[in-house]
Amino acid sequence: MTFYYQPKLQDDSIIISVLNTITDRHLRWGFPKCFNRIRKLGYQCNHKRVYRVYCELKLNLRVKRKKRTPPRCPKKLLVPNKQGECWSMDFMSDSSRNQRSFRTFNVIDDFNREALDIDIVVSLPAGRITRYLDKLAEYHGYPLKIRVDNGPEFTGKSFINWAKSHDIAIDYIKPGSPYQNGYIERFNRTYRTEVLDLYLFNNLSQARRITEEWLTIYNTERPHKAIKRYYRFSNKFKINDFSYFTNNMIFMGHASSEICSIFSGVAGAVFFSIEEFLL
Repeated sequence: MTFYYQPKLQDDSIIISVLNTITDRHLRWGFPKCFNRIRKLGYQCNHKRVYRVYCELKLNLRVKRKKRTPPRCPKKLLVPNKQGECWSMDFMSDSSRNQRSFRTFNVIDDFNREALDIDIVVSLPAGRITRYLDKLAEYHGYPLKIRVDNGPEFTGKSFINWAKSHDIAIDYIKPGSPYQNGYIERFNRTYRTEVLDLYLFNNLSQARRITEEWLTIYNTERPHKAIKRYYRFSNKFKINDFSYFTNNMIFMGHASSEICSIFSGVAGAVFFSIEEFLL
């Protein structure tokens, strides 16, 4: 009698379910971020296996790359030693469904790339900018330094006097050199790709609501290579958030619908109850 080996086919149902859940929630996430999210959720899957399933599901995003001329002598941006040491800020513009233009004022902390907030209004004069920064400082405190471009909002007397009154140093980048403010420029690209270009807003209220939801995901769920793929987190998230350590990996966030659907709806997956998460 002859016996033949019957190979066991791998069951990819868990990976398929997890990938579909993540990509449905984060439409602009590519494979690296999806795979990193899977590992953060506790699945010890080989990246080649996950990528094979990722391609079979045709989840690949088409990326249109721009030809950028690198600077001749680029200077590496210094990373602050602590939170609140340096903030970067910049403006963006977009329009709603009724062709009404609006501007956004983006502020991040250079230390952990945390997005402090985004102000969305029709006009952003210097007076509103300083009042908005005062509002942020009520919670985060005033930074030691801010990095900005040479726009009229930042070079006016009112903004300079405001910075002096709070002992804040202003680091102006060289005109025509956005790479010197690379942290906020990289954030702007992410915000443009995942929010402004992805949605057609009916009004400013809708734009603010979607942006606020996205900021929570950006600060608590979205990984970042520059900070070793850990999640950014702010003191405002520490009250209701949790930390779950296993295999030297950190889970920061809240009991979101993504986690609940993954761990409760997949047969054979390692199940973590909400009570376990909140311990």
